[in-house]
Amino acid sequence: MQAPQEILLAEPRGFCAGVDRAIEIVERAIQKFGAPIYVRHEIVHNTYVVNDLKAKGAIFIEELSDVPPGATLVFSAHGVSKAVQQEAVARGFSIFDATCPLVTKVHVEVAKLAKEGYEFIMIGHKGHPEVEGTMGQLDHGIHLVEDVADVARVQPAQTVKLAVVTQTTLSVDDAAEISAAVRARFPSVREPKQQDICYATQNRQDAVKVLSPQVDVVIVVGSPTSSNSNRLRELAAKLGTTAYMVDSAEELKGEWFDGLARVGLTAGASAPEILVQQVIDRIKALGAVSVRTMAGIEETIKFPLPKGLKIDATTGLAITERTPETGPAGH
Repeated sequence: MQAPQEILLAEPRGFCAGVDRAIEIVERAIQKFGAPIYVRHEIVHNTYVVNDLKAKGAIFIEELSDVPPGATLVFSAHGVSKAVQQEAVARGFSIFDATCPLVTKVHVEVAKLAKEGYEFIMIGHKGHPEVEGTMGQLDHGIHLVEDVADVARVQPAQTVKLAVVTQTTLSVDDAAEISAAVRARFPSVREPKQQDICYATQNRQDAVKVLSPQVDVVIVVGSPTSSNSNRLRELAAKLGTTAYMVDSAEELKGEWFDGLARVGLTAGASAPEILVQQVIDRIKALGAVSVRTMAGIEETIKFPLPKGLKIDATTGLAITERTPETGPAGH
């Protein structure tokens, strides 16, 4: 059996600013208020991260009825519907919103244009929590399309005021193709000033486009529920390179690397670097002798934390900031 000689690491890969912020919100809430802290839905779509936070005192729930009165509740990075927000306030929880600011930007745009009488076409995957959150900003007038065929079937009540919004973690190329179909059918459709697909999703996909032609196989570190990780694997395969997605190093199979000289490695935006390092160690154990990192965009973006979770730089303790409506740091 011939082992791979080199591992080529995509750059950028792994955690984005929205994921960093969401995890930090849960960790700081536990630090400040003590366990348990309740989190609606997986904070980010990664098994390792969720299990790590469970061990620290986070309890993940889907239904708000599972949260005891007076508890501290964190909304996941994917965002929630207006109905969930309103129910959480009505139940009297202390709420911290870990919705990624780039998802919040889409919610704000939807609310603003809805007031102006717009209907919406949303490009996204049915059942994904981000899509449910964005569509749940309105009680009507937002239509989901998952592919080009859906665009032909969608029936908005009017087309004079029609806007398109997008799930932030889609394939950039697929979203562009579906957007083009929307424009072809509804030429006056309003599009976002900046595309909704997030910078990190775009950068990781661009890196895979550079990586794939240089390697014999691509390994994507990411959980099955992670939309952006799935898109990385699909993209590599679409470019003609065999690609596998793994949740951990244990899922790697030796036969994937038989007779291959170079392995490409990347990670979805919710996958921690520790998992990438474990995958590297496993491939090295199979015989790889060198690791090289591709040149790529350096990401420097950082999102601020919500009020109520700030830490005093001198004491290292959280600073209490209460808002009268919803307790600490409402939204």
